[in-house]
Amino acid sequence: MARKDVDDLSIPQEIANSLCSCGGVEGLIEHLPPDEVFGQMQEWYRACADPVRLKILALLMDQPLCVCVIKAVVKIADSKLSYHLNILKKAGMIEGDQQGQYIIYQITPRAKVFMEKEVKRYDSEKARDE
Repeated sequence: MARKDVDDLSIPQEIANSLCSCGGVEGLIEHLPPDEVFGQMQEWYRACADPVRLKILALLMDQPLCVCVIKAVVKIADSKLSYHLNILKKAGMIEGDQQGQYIIYQITPRAKVFMEKEVKRYDSEKARDE
């Protein structure tokens, strides 16, 4: 069936042979992650689509921090900081823990792995360009 699926497509022979070896179009589809994974990725990339939020995530990679320290580094108004923290929380990238009058934010384990991979990819692309 994979060969028939591939034969129905107008594609280069090299691609057709490769496609057949992985089970055709259906084989490719089976290797895709579930749609929920793409939804989560989209939400995370949207959350990371602002330099302020990336800076917040980078800060939290080292240690949990209270809002006052984050504000001192990113130098934005309380309302804007609250907005950015909310986006990161809704995306599941950070968590806030109320400790007395302070909220201590930390990056979630999955978001930390995500950020480490992104930084590593950036570093390798930068090194390749140099």
